[in-house]
Amino acid sequence: MSVSVSPVGHTLPSNLNAVQREAVLYLSGPCLVLAGAGSGKTRVITQKMAYLLRECGYMGRQIVALTFTNKAAREMGERVKTLVDAKLAKGLIISTFHSLGVRFLREEAAHVGLKPQFSILDSTDALAIIQEMLATTDKARLRAVQQTISLWKNALMDPDAADRAAATPSEAEAAKIYRNYNATLEAYQSVDFDDLIRLPALLLQSNQAVRERWQARVQYLLVDEYQDTNECQYRLVQMLTGSRAMFTAVGDDDQAIYAWRGATVENLAKLTTDYENLKIVKLEQNYRSVQRILSAANAVISKNPNLFGKKLWSDLGVGEPIQVSAMDTDEVEAESIAIRISAERFERKAQWKDFAVLYRSNQQARVMEQALRNLRIPYTISGGQSFFDKAEIRDVLAYLRLISNDDDDPAFIRAVTTPRRGIGQVTLQTLGQFAAERQLSLFAALFEIGQTERLPAKQLEPLKVFGAFIQRIQERAGRRHSQQVAASAEPAGAILDDLLGAIQYERYLYDTLEERAAQSRWQNVLELLGWLKRKADEDELNLFELVQHVALVTMLERGDDDEPDAVKLSTLHASKGLEYPHVFLIGVEEGLLPHMGRDEEDGDPAKAAESLAARIQEERRLMYVGITRAQRTLHLTWCKKRRRAREDIVREPSRFIDEMGLSAIKMQEDPELQSLSPKQRLGMLKALLNKGAT
Repeated sequence: MSVSVSPVGHTLPSNLNAVQREAVLYLSGPCLVLAGAGSGKTRVITQKMAYLLRECGYMGRQIVALTFTNKAAREMGERVKTLVDAKLAKGLIISTFHSLGVRFLREEAAHVGLKPQFSILDSTDALAIIQEMLATTDKARLRAVQQTISLWKNALMDPDAADRAAATPSEAEAAKIYRNYNATLEAYQSVDFDDLIRLPALLLQSNQAVRERWQARVQYLLVDEYQDTNECQYRLVQMLTGSRAMFTAVGDDDQAIYAWRGATVENLAKLTTDYENLKIVKLEQNYRSVQRILSAANAVISKNPNLFGKKLWSDLGVGEPIQVSAMDTDEVEAESIAIRISAERFERKAQWKDFAVLYRSNQQARVMEQALRNLRIPYTISGGQSFFDKAEIRDVLAYLRLISNDDDDPAFIRAVTTPRRGIGQVTLQTLGQFAAERQLSLFAALFEIGQTERLPAKQLEPLKVFGAFIQRIQERAGRRHSQQVAASAEPAGAILDDLLGAIQYERYLYDTLEERAAQSRWQNVLELLGWLKRKADEDELNLFELVQHVALVTMLERGDDDEPDAVKLSTLHASKGLEYPHVFLIGVEEGLLPHMGRDEEDGDPAKAAESLAARIQEERRLMYVGITRAQRTLHLTWCKKRRRAREDIVREPSRFIDEMGLSAIKMQEDPELQSLSPKQRLGMLKALLNKGAT
C-alpha cells in the first residue's frame, strides 16, 4: 500500500482525502464523523484503528469498535487484518452491540442475578412467552405488545415506568405483560436481545467498581452507524467511555430510518450538548454515485430539518438523466422493469447482479418476482424468512440450547416434543405446575417429580429417558454438575452427529412430511450441521461456546464469493449500506412512499400532526437512502392504480419526485408498454429473449 506523510508527520495511506485524514488523526477528545452515503466511513474507522495500533501505542485489547450487523463487523475485521500485523491487533474487539453485551454479561453475570450459562431467547421464543400470557393467537396483537415492550427496554424504562407512561388501553395491557414477562425471563435464567444491551447499561450506571473496570479496559471506542443507536446504546457508550470520552462516533443523520425500532436520530444532536469539546468532521465527497443522482438526493433531504448541514458531491461525472415512468398498474410496472433489465443487461454488457429493484413494502415483491420469472431472470430477495427461523433449524437448535443450559424452559418444551416421544400436553402441564411450585426449571423438575405421585409411571418414564439422554450429551460436552465446562470435552462435531442420529430427526421428517418437503428440510439441517462444525473448528469453540455464537447470528455467514449473479429485490430498509450500478425504485407514490402508517389512537389533532410530520421526515430519509444506493443510473416508477385486496386503488405520484426536481417528467408514459395489450407485451418479451439468446 502506498503511503504519504501528512502535515503533522504521520504516515497514512494516500487514498484518504484531506477530511478523512483529519477524522483519522483527531485524538484530542470525542469526535463525531458525519459520513454521507458512499463517503468512505468504513475506511475512516478501519484506518483509525490501524493508526491507534501502529502509531499511538494502543494495544488491541484496549480498542473496541461497535456496529449493528455481524456482516459489517466481519468486513471491518477483515479490512483491519490487511492494515496491521496480527500481533498488534491481538485482543481487538470488533463486534455488534449485542455481541459485546454477551461478553459483558458472561463476565458480570453475578451482578445482574444471572448464571454465566444464561440463555438468550430469540424473538420467536420471547413471543411464545407473551402469547402464553395473553392467551391469544392474534399475531398482530402479540407483535404489537412485543414491540412496545422492546421500545420500553430500549428507552431504559422498567415495568414501573412503563405503567406510568401507558397512555392507551393497549399500552396498559402491554405494561402488565411487561412485568410478568420480565419475571418469567428471570425465572428461566434467560435474557432477550434487548436485555443484552439494557442490562450492561444499567449495571455500568449503578455499579462504580464494574464501571471503573470497564472504562480502564476500553481505552478507545469507535461506533459505526451512530444514527441507529437507541437511548440504551447511547447510555452504554457514555458509561464505557466515561469522563475521558475517547471515542469516535460515525453516523449520518440523513440515513436515520429505524425510529420504529427505537433508534433516535437525536442521539447525534445529544453528542453536541453532552460533549462541549466535540470535534465534528463532515465527509461529503461521495465515491459511489454520479453527480446527477447526488443532486437529486441532496434536493430531497434538504426539505428535512438539518442540524449539521452537509451536501454530497462527486467527481464521477454528471451521469445519465434520472428516469421517471408512470405505469397503469403494478403488473405493467413489473413487466416493464423486467423487460428493461433484460434489455439493459444486453445493451450495457452488464451482469444481472448490477441491477437492483427497491421498494417500500414486502408486498410489492410478489408481482415483481412473477415478472422476473416470466423472463427467466435470476433474482435474490432480501427480507425473506431467515435460515434460523425455519422450523427444522429451530428444532435442532432447541436441543443444543437445552444441552448448553438445562434451565432453558422454551428449549426444553420444543426438544421434548420434537420428535414426539409419548410426552403429551397433560404431562407437560403437570410438570410445569410442579416446577412452578418448587421454583425449578422444567428439566430439573423432571428428576424430582418422580418422588411424588403427580404422574403415573407410564407418563413419567419417557421424561426420565429424555432427561438421562440430555445429561449423557452434557457429560460428553464437558459439563459437570457445577455448570463448568471441563477441558476434556469431546469435539463439538462428533457430538452433533451423534445427537442427530440418536433423536432420529431425519426419519421424523420423512414420517411427518411429503417426501419433497422432508428432503428439503433435511438438506437445511445438514447445511446447519456443516456450518456449525466449520465454525467450531475454525474458532476452536466447544459445544457451549458454539451455542452462544449461534444465538447472535441471524443468517448463515456466507462470503462475497457466494454472491450469485442475480437481480437483487430488496426493501429500502434492507438495502441500507449496499450499492448497485443500476437501481429501479418502484411504487414511488403517495401513501406508499411516503408510507403514512396508521391513524393516531388518541385523536389529538396537534399530536397527530406532529406525529405525521415526524413520519414524513423519516420516509424522506428512506427515499434518500434509496436514491443513494444507485451508482450510475436511477429509474423511478409509480402506478396510476395499484391492486390491494382485490380492489384497484387510485394513486398519485409521490411528493418526493417533485422534491427531487423531477416534476416535469413524473407523468411520462412508458412508450414501450403503455399502449400494448397483454398479448403484444408477451410478444415483446419473447422477442427480447430471442435477442438475448443470440
